[in-house]
Amino acid sequence: MESQGVLIHVRFAPNGAVVEISERPPALSPQDWFNALCDKASNAYQPLAGGRGVFRLTRTVVDVFKAESTPNAA
Repeated sequence: MESQGVLIHVRFAPNGAVVEISERPPALSPQDWFNALCDKASNAYQPLAGGRGVFRLTRTVVDVFKAESTPNAA
C-alpha cells in the first residue's frame, strides 16, 4: 500500500523565526518542530517566496517523527 503524501507548511517572521508550522506536536514550539524536521528531513524541505516553505514527506514518516519528538507520558 502506498503511503499518503503530506505537505508541512511553514511560515516565518521577518526575523527568520518560525511563526506557524503544520502537523506540530502540542509539546513542541513551532521553532522546535521546524528544527526537528530540519535535523531529520532537511532534503525534503522546499523554500517558497514570502517567508514560507514546505516539507514534502509521507504520512508514515511524519507520524514517526512526531512519535520521536513527543516525550512519553508516564
